[in-house]
Amino acid sequence: MRVQGAPRLVLPVVCAVIVRPRLWGISMVMLWRMASRRWWRRAPFLPVPDEKFLRFRLVTMYGGNGAPESDRIGADVVAWLDWCRTWKSLSP
Repeated sequence: MRVQGAPRLVLPVVCAVIVRPRLWGISMVMLWRMASRRWWRRAPFLPVPDEKFLRFRLVTMYGGNGAPESDRIGADVVAWLDWCRTWKSLSP
């Protein structure tokens, strides 16, 4: 089952993160950590999350079918990346 509307989520996320240089590093780290295994062997040949994993994350965050409101997704990702950045700095 394909994640419905995933490509439409990319632009709001990129726009929200690109204006916040403090999040660039952690966004690359988290993208790398969530990338599918052997991502270089399958199109689109980018380190993107597995569709099943992305669907799971969207459903657990937004409930229902996992379809977020496009005007909310950027702010939600920024809040999550801020949390990741802060959490990482608190670990021993």
